[in-house]
Amino acid sequence: MSPFLFWIFALLMLVFGAAVIINRNPVASALSLVVSFLGLAALFMSLDAYFIGIIQVLVYAGAIMVLFLFIIMLLDLRAEELRRINWVASVGGFAVAFVFAIQIFSVVGRFPASKQTFPALPRSTTDDVHRIGMLLFTDYNLPFQVIGVVILVATVGVIILSRRETR
Repeated sequence: MSPFLFWIFALLMLVFGAAVIINRNPVASALSLVVSFLGLAALFMSLDAYFIGIIQVLVYAGAIMVLFLFIIMLLDLRAEELRRINWVASVGGFAVAFVFAIQIFSVVGRFPASKQTFPALPRSTTDDVHRIGMLLFTDYNLPFQVIGVVILVATVGVIILSRRETR
């Protein structure tokens, strides 16, 4: 992948990651998170991790975000009411973030390995999907099933909690 595409996808992730926090509308935040997940999947694809990139799109941008949007719509969340901005806290937060960014750039700039490009990874001779599938359904079968039950219980719990009582 060219460095230009890397910076485009990295910037896409940062902008929409910030939009998740800045948006007051929960639906807009969830959709911004989907775009951020898509940028992350593109970065995985650029690293030749195609399986992880596809799973990122299918599981996170697809299933999990549909579940989030379903719960948001079910709970009928509204946009937060506009309130006054605490300028002292905002300026302090930006100052801390700026100092942190300067610190990161100064530390990374001192390492000689940060100025070198890494060689390409050797191609794998075995199929990643087959290995991950066999590992998932042999060694990690019980945790896989437990996660499915936990997600089901959480969904049923949200439906029960959001049900309106008629009087």
